[in-house]
Amino acid sequence: MTKITALPTEIVRALQEGGPDAHGQMPERTVSDGGGNPCRHCLQYIPEGQEMLILAHRPFPEAQPYAETGPIFLCANHCARHEGEAVPEVLEGSPEYLIKGYSADHRIVYGTGIVIPQAEMMGRAEAIFADVRVDYIHIRSSRNNCYQARIDRG
Repeated sequence: MTKITALPTEIVRALQEGGPDAHGQMPERTVSDGGGNPCRHCLQYIPEGQEMLILAHRPFPEAQPYAETGPIFLCANHCARHEGEAVPEVLEGSPEYLIKGYSADHRIVYGTGIVIPQAEMMGRAEAIFADVRVDYIHIRSSRNNCYQARIDRG
């Protein structure tokens, strides 16, 4: 059993309240055009006209060679964290995703990375978790490599 895990609320609230991003910069504030700006906390698209943040995020506990940093969007206002087993709205919008497994020490487990159709993603995640070296899986954009969410054992 697997579950999709959104960014932790404490990290998101710090950013929404003006805290610095992974590069030590203030998140950019802008307005969503409604054209596919996925919030990494509620895992919903930020509606047109709503304020949003654009910032650099590193979904790892510390900087190290495998700790990729890249751009993400967040709702500018507080939103509820995605919970539950249902595939969230933002992961239904693309035909395919890049997924890859990471070890408990946050290193890529080589051989687990694959660009896969969205409909096959969660089944493949179950297979990746069969490798005991895998602690969690990242879901990333297959086109831009942007971090989307994490898959954890349920």
